[in-house]
Amino acid sequence: MTLEELNRTMEFIIASQARLAAAQEQDRLDRIEFQQWSKGIAVKLEAREENMRASILNLMVVVFLLSFYSVTSAAAQTAAEPLSKTYRVTRANDVEFQKIEPFKVFDNLYYVGPGYVSVWLLTTPEGNILFDTAQEPYVDWVISNIRKVGVDPKTIKYIILSHGHLDHFGGAAKIQEASGARVVAVEQDWKMIEQVGSRPDAKGGPAPRVAKRDMVVKEGDALKLGGQSLKFHQTPGHTPGVLTTEGITVYDGRAPYKAIVWGGAGYRGGLADAEESLTSANKVAQIQGVQVNLQIHSWAGDDGYPGGGVLERGLMLKSRKPGDPHPFVDPATFARWVKRAQDEAAKAVEVEKKKAAAR
Repeated sequence: MTLEELNRTMEFIIASQARLAAAQEQDRLDRIEFQQWSKGIAVKLEAREENMRASILNLMVVVFLLSFYSVTSAAAQTAAEPLSKTYRVTRANDVEFQKIEPFKVFDNLYYVGPGYVSVWLLTTPEGNILFDTAQEPYVDWVISNIRKVGVDPKTIKYIILSHGHLDHFGGAAKIQEASGARVVAVEQDWKMIEQVGSRPDAKGGPAPRVAKRDMVVKEGDALKLGGQSLKFHQTPGHTPGVLTTEGITVYDGRAPYKAIVWGGAGYRGGLADAEESLTSANKVAQIQGVQVNLQIHSWAGDDGYPGGGVLERGLMLKSRKPGDPHPFVDPATFARWVKRAQDEAAKAVEVEKKKAAAR
């Protein structure tokens, strides 16, 4: 190798060593930068995780407080008012809440309605009788409840309507279609039903579907089916019609009891209607031997049916022990309730007379 070649080789080696040293230094600097960047990311991630944990904790606190509020509010409401009032008044528009399960009241009688308005199913060996039908959006639920208690809707022979308000007759058309039953009402309530079916609903929507005029009954008419001998009374006041049904026989074991469906008390306003309601209350008071009041609403009047409405008595029935009296058999309370209705109707007549005299 010549001297010149040796010099070039030495220069190449020196240059290579310099480049290697520079690369090693850059690598060292890159590692330091990466470590610093990593630490920064870790700090950020740790801070984010800490914030997330705090958010989750805060959310858990909020959920707990909301749950606690709901529970305490429900408890406070339960303590403040009877269950029947909650269904009829406080949460009357809560559709899902209203969908209660049916329950057996007597051996041949079931409650199959929503929570706020009664639907009673009376069974007989020759077919069954339904008292009232509720209204949409509960009609399919009522039909489902009928099936839940082991009754085929097609075995319903009669649908008896207490009066011409939609919450009582609103499901009659659909249930009649499902069962083939006859629909029973008094003339004046048939007129109300037809009027409701001929005009838009309360919200301006399509007219409700209503049953076509079928059986028209009047004061003193009777209906017999499967050992049941029902007698009808027209007791106007709440509406121009109002159908009250006496002579219903319900059974608790071998013990028979006489039940009634009073189609509605009170009056609509004005002297003539007040006098009508007084006559009706007096007529109901003359019906003898009533032991069971099948209320048309779970909650009655401003302060409820004495001793408990439908749902309170249903709970009593659920916890009833052998030998205990049946909570729905309560003739004394019914007698007091009728007397109260008479007194209130008499007061209403006097009030309306004073109003008329002042005109």
